[in-house]
Amino acid sequence: MTDSPRLAAVVFDLDGLIVNSEDVYELADVEVLRRRGKVYDDELRSQMMGRPTAESLRKMIQWHALEDSVELLDAERSQLRDTLLEASLAPMPGLLELLGVLEAARIPKAVATSGHRACAADVLARLDLHARFEFVLTAEDVGHGKPAPDVYRLAAERLDLAPQQTMVLEDSENGCRAGVAAGAFTVAVPSRHTRSHDFAGVEFVADTLADPRIRRALAPGD
Repeated sequence: MTDSPRLAAVVFDLDGLIVNSEDVYELADVEVLRRRGKVYDDELRSQMMGRPTAESLRKMIQWHALEDSVELLDAERSQLRDTLLEASLAPMPGLLELLGVLEAARIPKAVATSGHRACAADVLARLDLHARFEFVLTAEDVGHGKPAPDVYRLAAERLDLAPQQTMVLEDSENGCRAGVAAGAFTVAVPSRHTRSHDFAGVEFVADTLADPRIRRALAPGD
């Protein structure tokens, strides 16, 4: 683990890190492509993961030479996701316990996602989580989405901290690249979808949000 200033806040990615929405989104993407006689394979998933919605859909269109527009695919996928989220959305392992620890220690926490603001608000509201974060940043708040560092630099600014004083928790390669480029103390917490990703530059790769190394990094010497 590299040396860093004492960490004073935590910024969470959303999909696949706070909630299991990547599972839901995968099912929606599989169905969108099945309707067109195409396959949502591991390589395409890797290309789309962690990118802003419009950019990820452009990857899908290019990959399979689809004639659909980004707007049409986004609307179709959103309708599928709404149905699936109602049935299967859940917090990721260790999330609620970690939030409790941070709240007890009065460590601020925020969300920085590549998704749309409306989607992020909907997902957090379904699990009554929105009020537990200081703020939520989305791709709509920055000029360049992940893997660019913009959203994590903005999060640090909103928290009135240097990026080096923030811990970034991410499940994807593109998200981790954004955190590392921002200068944040970046920890990879891969899901089943992202275990094969390249997490070069992170401080460590955690098993889940319950990994004790996360708490130790936030309270060195305790």
